[in-house]
Amino acid sequence: MPIANLNLVPFVSVENMMDLVLETGIDAFLVELAQYIEEDFRRWEHFDKTPRVASHSAEGVIELMPTSDGRLYGFKYVNGHPKNTRSGRQTVTAFGVLADVETGYPLLLSEMTILTALRTAAMSAVAAGYLAPKNARTMALIGTGTQSEFQARAFRALLGIESLRLFDVDHGAMARCRGNLADLGLSIALCASPEEAVEGAEIITTATADKQNATILTDNMIGAGVHINAVGGDCPGKTELHRDILLRSSIFVEYPPQTRVEGEIQQLDPDHPVVELWRVICGKEAGRDRADQITLFDSVGFAVEDFSALRYVNEKLKESRHYTALDLLADPDEPRDLYGMLLRRQAWLRQACLA
Repeated sequence: MPIANLNLVPFVSVENMMDLVLETGIDAFLVELAQYIEEDFRRWEHFDKTPRVASHSAEGVIELMPTSDGRLYGFKYVNGHPKNTRSGRQTVTAFGVLADVETGYPLLLSEMTILTALRTAAMSAVAAGYLAPKNARTMALIGTGTQSEFQARAFRALLGIESLRLFDVDHGAMARCRGNLADLGLSIALCASPEEAVEGAEIITTATADKQNATILTDNMIGAGVHINAVGGDCPGKTELHRDILLRSSIFVEYPPQTRVEGEIQQLDPDHPVVELWRVICGKEAGRDRADQITLFDSVGFAVEDFSALRYVNEKLKESRHYTALDLLADPDEPRDLYGMLLRRQAWLRQACLA
């Protein structure tokens, strides 16, 4: 990639991202992205970690998600506004920056609406690889909004899921999801209720969007031995599972100080035991260790995952032209003479007008 001019920063637009994903192949992109996430979870202790900085309103939330491994710094700006779909807007939009810690210069500016959907799905599949029943082949997917196809694709590519059982209150959304996944060879059933959807499922993914405490799954719906991938609950006051399910489950989280505020476990006592997923990936603690165990990945999304996604895209650009060189940084001839740079621009404009 290298760009000689220090003022230019690679910018990956939505169009660039789509082309990059399609050039790589959706499944290959998910598999490679999952590898970057797992690599970074294995060096979890190297990262600066803080709960995301959130600005909540009655309509939604706007968040900043920063982290650094000491060499690279990354952050993501992301919103969550469930009512946006009523006006033809996305519920979630995002962009991110990856920067060089040594100089402070940004290395990459990227859209992260599509990239977040991909990294969320990849993260779910990484967690399920440690927590789901071995050789699980059937997944219930409750909530067939923006995230649904990505989840299905990641679980198929990384875990070999063969059968999907879908439910959404919007039957049109279910039909769209089935249509979008029609060429993958999956067996897909449209179900009339969440209860029907979870029948026979070894993995249950919940990915609903309403910003409220909801009960998508009740305790009587969850049998022994299943893995629950709870994706939709990701801010204070927004949950999907009945509290009794949590009390029966072995709970795995990304970063407890954030998850206790935003995740399903906001329903529990502050000291309720949970296991940090990085410890399972590093072999420090057990994941699934018996057949009848109910495992729950209380996924809220953490900055390290976005860092992994930006790091992956930055590496991909070394062999791809799917970016625009953006004139983002002031690059004066004399670094201390920023004002002089402005004067030189003024002189150039005057000369251009006389020409």
